[in-house]
Parts: sequence; structure tokens; C-alpha cells
Amino acid sequence: MSNYKSEEMPVTEPPAIDPTHWVENHADYLFSYAITRINDEEQARDLVQETFLAALERIDKFEGRSSERTWLTSILKNKVIDVYRKKSSGLNKITTSLDAEPQDQDFFDATDGHWNKTHRPQAFGIEEHDPLMSKELNSILQKCMQKLPALWLSVFTMKHMDDETTDLICAELKVSPSNFWVIIHRAKLNLRACLQKNWT
Repeated sequence: MSNYKSEEMPVTEPPAIDPTHWVENHADYLFSYAITRINDEEQARDLVQETFLAALERIDKFEGRSSERTWLTSILKNKVIDVYRKKSSGLNKITTSLDAEPQDQDFFDATDGHWNKTHRPQAFGIEEHDPLMSKELNSILQKCMQKLPALWLSVFTMKHMDDETTDLICAELKVSPSNFWVIIHRAKLNLRACLQKNWT
């Protein structure tokens, strides 16, 4: 018989989590995350505070499978989605009869929703990745996004900023798949027009 003795795997404890340093270590990051999706400073600060409070209430559920920041961000992300849901509540009824108009179909490929070659937006002149120009363009884009209807902004942000699945977005915001794509298409058209008007 072999004298080899199997060693038991040590039980690893989840990484220590320290609420006393949350504000110092994560508040700025979380605020930045919220403000780019909500564009309301007061509400963004409130969401960060609510995130910390919610995290304290469920601190015993933190299993250490992700970093402390990732865990806090996931809580904040759900709170942002709650805001989207409230803002778009009732507005989805307006879009229940939305059908893609012919001009929508002309702009986008029916199979993947991407721009058709002939209607693809022209370059904005920031291909050299100038940080100052990128910052200015991002500022204009944020302002353009805030001009979108609440439901459109919610759908567009969840899709293109948070990379959520179509199924999840439709379920959370109570939008049909066909209306989802119409909203995405029209949001793109509005943003393109706004950027071309305001970016010189």
C-alpha cells in the first residue's frame, strides 16, 4: 500500500471586506459609473449612497467571488436599472404599435442591426485619438443622449453601455423584441443627427 496521504484542501475564507474604506476607495468610481448613465448629479450621489447602504445590509452574502468594487458596482447597476424602469414605466405603452419605418430599414442591416454601408456615419475627425477631442465628443454625446425619450435612453444605455442581452432589456423594461430594435434604430438616428449638428 502506498504511504501517500492525501492532504485536505485548505478552506479559503472570502477576502476581507472593509466598509470603513468604501467611500474613500470606491465612491468616485461608483459616482462616475452612475453619472454617465443617469446624467443627474444629485440622483447619482443618492444611488451611490443607496448602494453602500444595500451593501451593508447584505455584507454577509459577499462570497469573495469578485472584487469588492465589482460587487458594489453590480449592486449599483441594479439600482440604475430600477431608475430606468421607473422612468420608462408607462412610456412603453406609447411604443406598443411601433413598426419599423422604411427609412429605418434603409439605414440598418435587417440581420444584425448595424449601419448599412451607404448610410454609415462619416468619420468625426478623432481618429488620432486626441484625448481632448475625445473628451469634448463624449461631452456632446452625453448631452445628445439626454435628449432621447426616457425609454429610448434606457434601452440604448443598457444595450450599448452595459452590454445587456436583448432578452434581459425587454424583460426589465417590458418592451417587445420588435419594438426594442425599432427603439435602438431610432435612437441611433437621433444621436447621429445630434452629433453631426453639434460636433464641428
